[in-house]
Amino acid sequence: MALTINGLSKTYPNGVQALKNLSLTIGNNMFGLLGPNGAGKSTLMRTVATLQDPDAGSITLDGIDVLKQKNEVRKVLGYLPQEFGVYPKMSAADMLLHLAVLKGIASAGERKEMVDALLQQTNLWEARKKSLSTYSGGMKQRFGIAQALLANPKLIIVDEPTAGLDPAERNRFLNLLSSIGRDVTVILSTHIVDDVRELCPRMAIIASGQVLQEGSPNDALAALQGKIWSKVVKSDDELKAIETQMNVISTHLVSGLHEIRVYSESNPGDGFRCVDSGLEDVYFLNLSRHTLN
Repeated sequence: MALTINGLSKTYPNGVQALKNLSLTIGNNMFGLLGPNGAGKSTLMRTVATLQDPDAGSITLDGIDVLKQKNEVRKVLGYLPQEFGVYPKMSAADMLLHLAVLKGIASAGERKEMVDALLQQTNLWEARKKSLSTYSGGMKQRFGIAQALLANPKLIIVDEPTAGLDPAERNRFLNLLSSIGRDVTVILSTHIVDDVRELCPRMAIIASGQVLQEGSPNDALAALQGKIWSKVVKSDDELKAIETQMNVISTHLVSGLHEIRVYSESNPGDGFRCVDSGLEDVYFLNLSRHTLN
């Protein structure tokens, strides 16, 4: 399975340029699409999912022209958007059976067998007869994956799937995605760095509709090894002084004090210590470089 995106551009009527000549190649397994809110991730996912057209560019999926052969794409696509609607009074089982009909699964026996298997796979079997309005956020997301898996898709797109989930539900959902990603191509679009770090052997970081970095998270981490330095500062004035002198890529509070992380090829001195690089460092460094450009 190969998804090739070439020169994709999209500007909305309000003047927002969501995609700017964006190109990506996505192969089998789990692929992470990482970027801040407003980066163009959802626009890209909706375009790949045949829900909107770009102004320019092309997309092919295993020889299928995604922009011209939308019905062919939809036969092999599973999609979990950031917001998806359901009939709240229907049970999960009835809703999945209804969606299976819309997916073109003609045999009643085949539909039931598939829906039962998906309810088991997503750990919703015990709650299959409950109305969807009673589901927690995590259960709704697992139901979303169940509907995306109907008819055995080859490509699954999930857009911001763990936003708003508590830690336990997030772990359940990520474990579910991991098990699915062994058999099909899954594109995980998110602004949560840990989701990509935990799941994806390949990723791309995008901002302002452009690809900033593409490749393996492990390779990206290795490239920063020995170049990330940390220090706790005790005053806002000290923080501002360092920000004017060094490449500060992130700050966060520790016991009320600012811990800052800077990128430097060599020891910046002044009490900094070298620390292990994390995917957040890769992410924030790319964003800071993009902002400077």
